[in-house]
Amino acid sequence: MANKEALEDKMTPLERMRHSLAHVMAIAVKELYPETKVGIGPPIENGFYYDFDREDSFTQKDLQKIEKRMKRIIARNDAFERKEVLASEAIDMFKAQGEKYKVEIIERLVSEKGVDNVSLYYTGDFVDLCRGPHVASSKELGVFKLTRIAGAYWLGDEKREMLQRIYALAFETQAELEEHLKMLEEADKRDHRKLGKSLKLFTTDESIGAGLILYQPNGMILRRAIEQFEREEHIKRDYQEVLGPGILNTKVWKTSGHYQMGYPMYFFEIDRQEYGIKPMNCPAHLYLFKTEIRSYKDLPLRFFELGTVYRYEKSGVLHGLLRARTFTQDDAHIFCLPSQLKSEIIDVILFVQDVFKTFGFEKFEVELSTRPEKSIGDDETWDHATKSLEEALKELDVAYEINSGDGAFYGPKIDIKLRDALNRVWQCATIQCDFALPERFEVSYIDSNGKKCRPVMLHRAILGSLERFMGILIEHYAGAFPVWLAPVQVNILPIADRHHEYAQKLVRDLKRKGLRVHFDKRNEKIGFKLRESRENRVPYAWIVGDKEVSGDTVSIWQRGVGDRGALSSEEAVQEVLDAHLSKAIW
Repeated sequence: MANKEALEDKMTPLERMRHSLAHVMAIAVKELYPETKVGIGPPIENGFYYDFDREDSFTQKDLQKIEKRMKRIIARNDAFERKEVLASEAIDMFKAQGEKYKVEIIERLVSEKGVDNVSLYYTGDFVDLCRGPHVASSKELGVFKLTRIAGAYWLGDEKREMLQRIYALAFETQAELEEHLKMLEEADKRDHRKLGKSLKLFTTDESIGAGLILYQPNGMILRRAIEQFEREEHIKRDYQEVLGPGILNTKVWKTSGHYQMGYPMYFFEIDRQEYGIKPMNCPAHLYLFKTEIRSYKDLPLRFFELGTVYRYEKSGVLHGLLRARTFTQDDAHIFCLPSQLKSEIIDVILFVQDVFKTFGFEKFEVELSTRPEKSIGDDETWDHATKSLEEALKELDVAYEINSGDGAFYGPKIDIKLRDALNRVWQCATIQCDFALPERFEVSYIDSNGKKCRPVMLHRAILGSLERFMGILIEHYAGAFPVWLAPVQVNILPIADRHHEYAQKLVRDLKRKGLRVHFDKRNEKIGFKLRESRENRVPYAWIVGDKEVSGDTVSIWQRGVGDRGALSSEEAVQEVLDAHLSKAIW
C-alpha cells in the first residue's frame, strides 16, 4: 500500500473532504439499513459517490433520510483515524462483518500486488478499507447534497453484481453548492438530447439499436458545415484526404495490437476468415503509406480521414451524441522524420487552437499522458516520444498537467480539453506520438544515404468524434448556433399571400449566395410565425408586408437583439453573407 505522505501529496484538501464525506455516507447507510453491504466510495469531480449492495432499491425519500443522518454524524465530530494492519487480519474482520466486497479487494491486493499490510480508517464505530487520505475530523467537512441513484456493476464488470451507486455534490461553501446546482439546472435545459429533438437535429430509436444516431435534415446541415470547414482547414495545412475500408482482416488488428489488448471491437467471419469492424483508422493509413516507396523528401506526409468507426460501448455509458457506438473521427496520421517531430506537434497544437476559437471556445486545458502499464515498445522510444511532446508544449508556453500512466498503449499523448459556456471540461483534441506501429507494420522511407528507416507516426484528432463535438456545440450554444452553423440562417415571414412573390425573390437572392433560408408560407398570424422562429433559434427573421414590398426592404428581427427595423434587401443579404463567411460568433 502507498504510504500516507505520498497520498497526501496526490489529493487536494477539497478531494480529501469529499473522500471523507463518502465515508460518512457509508456510515449513514449502515446505521439506517444495517443489512446493506458496502463497496467503494471515491471522490469525483464536484462531489463523491459510494456503491452499495442492498436487496431493496434506494428511493429519493431514502436519500433525504441518508442526508439527514449524515448531518447528525458530522455533528458528532468523530475523528478519522488511520491504522495499518496485516491483510490477513483485515480479511478475517470483514468476513466476520459479511462485507464480501472489502474481502475481495484485499484478496486481490494480496494476489496481484503482493501486499502484506492494508490501511483501515476508523470513524466512530465504523471501519472501512481505504488508502486515504481523509480530514482529521468531521468538523472539517463542507456542505453537500445527495443527488441521484444509478446502477453500477461491481468493478465495472457487466458480468458481476449490479450495485446501487449514490451520487452527491460537495463544496466548501453553501454559495458554491448553490452556484453548481444552478449550473446543473441550466445544463438540463441545454441537454443536447432534448434540443436535438425539439430542433429536429437527430434522434435515436431503440428498435434499430442502442447508441446509433439517426440524423434529421437540420442535423445533417450542421454536420456538413463542420465537415466542410474541417476539409478546407486541412487542405490549407497540406493534409491529403484519404479513405479506408470499414472492415479489415483480423490479422491486421493482431499486427496493430488492438486484438491482443482486448479493444472493444465487433468481429465476424467471411469465407472462413475473421474480420474486425474498424474502431479506428490508423492501420489503413499505414497500408496507404506502404503503397509506394517513400523518400525522406516526401516527409512529412499527412493523411486525413473523416472516418466512421464502430466500438462496442457498454449500454450503461451510452449518452446521445456524446457516447455512441458508431461515430466519425476527424482523424489524421502524420509520418515524419525524427527531426521534424517537434515542429509537427507544434503545428497541430496551433491548428487545434485556431479551430477551437473559430467554434467559439476560448478556454482549454492540456494534459500530457505518459506510459500505461499495458503498452508496447521499449523504454528508449517511449522516452523520446514523451520528451518531444513536452518540448513542443514548452516552446509554445502552453500550461499543462502530467497525467501519469494514461497514454495510449502504443505511445504518449497530449490531450487538449475545451471549456464550454457552463465551464464544463470536454476532451476533444489529441496528439499521440507513436514509434511502435511503424515498426510493427514495417513502414519505412529511404534516407539521404539510401538506407531504409522508420518514420515517426503522429496520431491526431482536432474535434475528435464529430457526433460528440456536435453534442458539445448544441449544449454550448443552447441550440442558438452562430450564423455559419445554423441549419436555417434566415426565416422569411410574409404577412399575407400577396407578399409571397416578393418573399420568393428574397429566397432566391439568399440561395444564390449559398445561404440557408426557410420560406414560411403558412396561413398563420405573423406573431405566431415569429415566436416559432425564435423558439427554433433561427438567427434572422425577415418580416415582409406591403411596406417592405413597395420599398424593396425587409423588417429584421435578429436573435439576441430583437426588432431592428427596416433594411434594404441588398444590405440585408450582404449582412447575413458577411456573418456567414466571417464565422462571426454571436
